[in-house]
Amino acid sequence: MHFDLADLRLFLHLAECQNLTRGAKAASLSPAAASGRLKALEGQLNARLFYRDSRGLALTHAGEMLQRHARAVLRQIEHVRNDFLALSSDSAGHFRIFANTTPITESLPAALVTFMKGRPNVTVDIQERNSRDVVRGVVESSADVGLLSVPCHFETADLQTRLYSTDRLVLVVPSGHELGDREVLSFEECIDLAHVGLRDSTLQGYIVERAGALNRKLGMRVLMSSYETMCTMIAAGVGVGVLPESCARRYIRAGMRLQVLGLSDTWSQRERYVIYRDLDALPFCARAFIDTLIAVQPQPELETSSV
Repeated sequence: MHFDLADLRLFLHLAECQNLTRGAKAASLSPAAASGRLKALEGQLNARLFYRDSRGLALTHAGEMLQRHARAVLRQIEHVRNDFLALSSDSAGHFRIFANTTPITESLPAALVTFMKGRPNVTVDIQERNSRDVVRGVVESSADVGLLSVPCHFETADLQTRLYSTDRLVLVVPSGHELGDREVLSFEECIDLAHVGLRDSTLQGYIVERAGALNRKLGMRVLMSSYETMCTMIAAGVGVGVLPESCARRYIRAGMRLQVLGLSDTWSQRERYVIYRDLDALPFCARAFIDTLIAVQPQPELETSSV
């Protein structure tokens, strides 16, 4: 059984006006055309929808039943139309982000505060994933946008990328540490020290990989679940750790007794990328978020830092 939405709208106009001529006019049809469409609808349903007399039209039991269904159908169509109209604006909608730990803690908060201001009808689903899963999620459309903060092989025709920021990995030691008088050192010089790491993170895997490239094993002492607990353990003297500089500086400003030492290795300078499949296919709100993410980053870092 096939229903024409125009016939349902005509039927509701006739039921409301209770008159063929006025109902046809409301539907922008001639009385003859409206009568023909009504008869075709009754024939398709095999049911009489109106009683007709000199006073006008009155719904039959079948007509009352169709009226309920027609109102529900057209109301749902209106909801669909409104939902898709929202996608043409950046002030409403929903999108999903897959991201590494570092972007979630360092880049996203400021970007989201700016982006969500004035957009109460936008919702964002943020999921923390390792780099491989971020790339796979965007390629397979499980996520609309991906944020990466470590080198990753995402050069594929299925993805578009934009550099949105740079950061620097540093060695963080407790205040008064024996290396505290050094401003810069190589990663190889600190591999044998007791290290505090970040459990199940892309950063931890990356640091272990860098040690392996030197045919060395990282001297891990404890693995923590957040940058804050990492810094707490480092400040207490449990070990040292490799963290993003912006993160370490934040906890120093918060009063933790830590020192930051630069790493001379070229890989300590990292580019952060936002990735997506097709910018034009993204919801308008996701496109606006990408623009905001790039705009709120400190411009001097973008201009002077390199891989």
